[in-house]
Amino acid sequence: MLDLNRLRVLQEVALRGSFSAAARSLHITPSAVSQQMAALERSVGVPVVERGARGVTLTDPGRLLSQVVDNLTGDLSHVERHLLGYHDGQTGRLAVATFPTAGQALLPAALAPLTGRPDVELTVSDAETEFAVPQVRAGEVDLALVYHFHTAAPPREWAPDLHYTPLLHEEMIVVVPARHPLAERGTIDLGELADELWIHGRGECAAALDLFFAAAGFRPRVGCRSTDTTFSQTLVAAGVGVTMVPSVAYAPHLDGTARLRIRDAPRRYVGAVHRRDRWRPPLATELLDLLRATVATLTTPGLIPA
Repeated sequence: MLDLNRLRVLQEVALRGSFSAAARSLHITPSAVSQQMAALERSVGVPVVERGARGVTLTDPGRLLSQVVDNLTGDLSHVERHLLGYHDGQTGRLAVATFPTAGQALLPAALAPLTGRPDVELTVSDAETEFAVPQVRAGEVDLALVYHFHTAAPPREWAPDLHYTPLLHEEMIVVVPARHPLAERGTIDLGELADELWIHGRGECAAALDLFFAAAGFRPRVGCRSTDTTFSQTLVAAGVGVTMVPSVAYAPHLDGTARLRIRDAPRRYVGAVHRRDRWRPPLATELLDLLRATVATLTTPGLIPA
């Protein structure tokens, strides 16, 4: 089997023209160079150097082996450049999962600086937290934007294998039709809307909101359900009912709605998770920094950076 170290000594002999010059360049003794060449010749079964009055030259097999080293050196330099690219975020792949409102308000501005790099491949998938967390665990995505309720600490079941980076917390707000009797109030008690028809969500988010309604002393009368907060607010604008959404999800461009803050408002906590046992690509670290920078630019009432 060819020994790469012996091949490198051979290449140095070819460059320097003698064992002694190669030894000085490699900071070893001429005897060590001679031993390396003898071992190389034994391993390949043919002479690789010829000793003459004018120094040492390579045989044809020796020149072939030296060319192999040249090719390997070029390949290794190519690999080193790519590894450097991975190290500084100029090369690589990054797969991100995001829930819809973060995908609208946070992720686009944070991703933009990464998209102009020709050797960077980005993949973004739309997934609610209850689906994004399993994707991270399965290795399908490198990073996921997630949310949770009730406390700033993330759910305990994430702790054993996921690293959580907090990004922001925000008040939940109520969106009512612009002509609603309470539309001009600005701030309300949630219980004041106990008799309204609600446009509600689904899944874990809806379950969390149900706890907020219960704490306010009522069970919502649900007219419609949707996980799309913009669609829900479109229904509000049409007069179908009222809805509760996170602050960042409010759609002020929709005519016919009013935004109401809630006294002692429930909060939603937003962050990012990745697996503890996997190498975090520099692109993921850079994206987290860009997400924090994006959060710092948001002026949404009721939103506070982590």
